[in-house]
Formats: sequence, C-alpha cells, structure tokens
Amino acid sequence: MRLVFVGPPGAGKGTQAKTICDRFHIPQVSTGDMLRAAKTGGTLPPPLVAQMSAGGLVPDEVVVGLIDHRTNAPDATNGFLLDGFPRTVAQADALTAMLASRGQHLDVVIALEVPEELLVERAVLRRTDKRTGQIYHLKYKPPPPDADLEHRADDHEEVVRNRIATYKQMTSELLPHYEKLGLLKRVDGVGSVDDVTSRVLAAVGEPNKS
Repeated sequence: MRLVFVGPPGAGKGTQAKTICDRFHIPQVSTGDMLRAAKTGGTLPPPLVAQMSAGGLVPDEVVVGLIDHRTNAPDATNGFLLDGFPRTVAQADALTAMLASRGQHLDVVIALEVPEELLVERAVLRRTDKRTGQIYHLKYKPPPPDADLEHRADDHEEVVRNRIATYKQMTSELLPHYEKLGLLKRVDGVGSVDDVTSRVLAAVGEPNKS
C-alpha cells in the first residue's frame, strides 16, 4: 500500500495515519521529519541548512532524493504513507516518475476534509498544561481546575487561519490533479476518531499486491 495523506492543519492526519500504518505494517514518511533529521545529522549542505533556518523551501530534487532513499528502506517493502509531500503538481509528477522507475505507483491519495470553522475551533480552544505537557481542549476535553494552562502561539486564531489559507492555496491544483488520475479519495474528517478511521479504511481498501 503506497499512499499520500493530505489535509489542513487540525484535520487529524497524524492520528489517522498512525492507524493506517499499523494496519498495513508500513512506515509513515514525513518530509518535515526527514529534513530535520538530515539537518541535525549534517547530511544537508550548509546553504540548504541556512535556507531552511530562514524559512525557505528546500528544492524539490532534494526532497525527492530523501524520499527515494527512505522508501527504499527494508521497512518500506510493503509500501509507505507519505505525509507532507507532495505539495504541488510538480512534486506529484516527480513522485510519479520516481515510483515508475521502480515499476511502482501510488494506490490512493486520501484528502481529509474538515470545515474551516471547526478546524479553527479545534486549534484555538486547545491548551497545554505547562507542568505536565498534557494537551486539553476547553470544549471537548476540559482541563482540571489546577492545570497551569498555556495557549501556544500556533493556536491563536490569526495564525491558524493563515495556515489553513496556505494549505488551500497549496492544494488548489494538487487535489484536482490527483482527481483526474482517479487516485483521490475525499474523506469526511468530522466525527469521532473511530468514525473517521472507518471512513479512511473504506476509502483505502485492501493493499495492492503489485
């Protein structure tokens, strides 16, 4: 099973990705994690490290090279789940070419869909207990009275809406691209974790043996 997960910040991608990876015994491949590891491990050239530190984008060929290496690892023999890549049609084409060179292809692209106002509510009402690191939600998982709460900068409304807008802009061409290829499955991300998991599994189907 080779698949891509896309969805706006707060859609629950991480939770659902873990379930899928456990079920199909495949690794979750996060481009962000790989870039950070390469940066820490000293395998990225200094100019790219400086670019990342300044918030710039790493060239597609570098990211594709990291993915090529990671998905050739023994634990990816049965497939993988890509999280955070591709973000553009050019990256999607590069991924297709990389897989084709191995005689492989993507099985499905899952797009988790959650209304913007619910995404904002999920994030803006989130609080962290500074003493324990436990994450609470003022509406869905209220903290105990003695919690020492912190409202993370990333969870302020303006920041959240900006991240959602960036996601929409990023996927405005990517999702139609995969739709035309017959790979895109849109999944309703509203409801309990178990309900959403059931929808994701129904959309993924069973592993392709090829």
